[in-house]
Amino acid sequence: MTVGVISHYRCNDHNMGDYHPESPARLDAVQDQLIRSGLDYVIRQIDATPLDRQYLSLAHDDDYIDYIYNNAPTEGLFRLDDDTAMNPNTLTAALYSAGAAKDAVDRVMSGELDAAYCLTRPPGHHAERNKGMGFCIFNNIAIASEYAKKYHNLQRVAILDFDVHHGNGTENIIKDKTGTLFCSSYQYPFYPFEMQASDRPPIINTPLDAATKGPEFRKAISEKWFPQLHQFKPEFIFISAGFDAHIEDEMSQVSLTEADYRWITDEIKLIAEQYAQGRIVSVLEGGYALGALGRCSVAHLNGLIGN
Repeated sequence: MTVGVISHYRCNDHNMGDYHPESPARLDAVQDQLIRSGLDYVIRQIDATPLDRQYLSLAHDDDYIDYIYNNAPTEGLFRLDDDTAMNPNTLTAALYSAGAAKDAVDRVMSGELDAAYCLTRPPGHHAERNKGMGFCIFNNIAIASEYAKKYHNLQRVAILDFDVHHGNGTENIIKDKTGTLFCSSYQYPFYPFEMQASDRPPIINTPLDAATKGPEFRKAISEKWFPQLHQFKPEFIFISAGFDAHIEDEMSQVSLTEADYRWITDEIKLIAEQYAQGRIVSVLEGGYALGALGRCSVAHLNGLIGN
C-alpha cells in the first residue's frame, strides 16, 4: 500500500492564542511521533497546495466565502464565534488545509496513492454551509467529497466521522445532496448540541454515552455503520479522523485507546477494498492530548498501510 501524508508548514501559521487547544503543536506532535515510530520511512510526505477559491463553493455559500475573505484580518484576531478566530495567516492556512484534501482525492484517483492522511489544520467538520464554528473555517472533507463526485464522476461516496463531537457542518452541507452517505459517532449530549440520532440514510448519527469505552464503541459502529456501508457500496471513503475520544483527552469523557482507532481503521479499509478499490482519504479533525494524538495517528496510518 502506498499511503501519503499530505501537509504544509503554513498550516502552523494559524494561531488562535497561547492557550487555545487547537494549536500548532498538534501537527508537530504527530510529525514527532511519525519519526519515533519509523513511519516517516514508510509513508510518502507530500506538500499540499492551496485550494483555489472556486472550489469552496462546492460546500459553502458565496456570501459566507465573501465574509471570510472580507474579514481576514491584517493584524490581531477576528472572531467567528467564542471558540473560533482568524489571525492574519488563518485564511492561507485554511486554504492549504482544504487544498490538501482535494490533492489527496486527485492523487488517490490517479493511482499514485492508495490512501492519504491529510495532516492539516484548521479542521473542518463543524463548518456549515454558511457558518464557521467549533475551530473550523472551511469544511475540508465536504469540499473534497463533493469534488470527487463532480470532477471524478463518482456516484457514491461515504464520509465516516469518528470525532467525539458531531460533524454538524458536514451533515448540514451534504444532507440534501445525492450520492453521499454520512456516518457520525459522537458523545451525547455534547457540543455542538444540534445533533439528532438517525439510522436512516443518508445520515447515520450514532450517539455515545459519556461512559463509552472501546467495546461499546465497536459494538455501536458494527451495528449502525457497517450494514449501511455494505448496502451503500461506496466508491470512495472519506474519514473525518478526530482522536479526541481518547481516554487521555480532556475534551471529552469517552474513553477510547489507540487499539480502538486501529480497529475502526482496519474495518473501514476492508470495506474500501471490497467496494472502493481501497480508496480512502482521511482528514484530521480533533485530538488535543498531544501524546495521544501522535500515537493515534500512527495507529491510524498503520491501519491504512496494512502493517
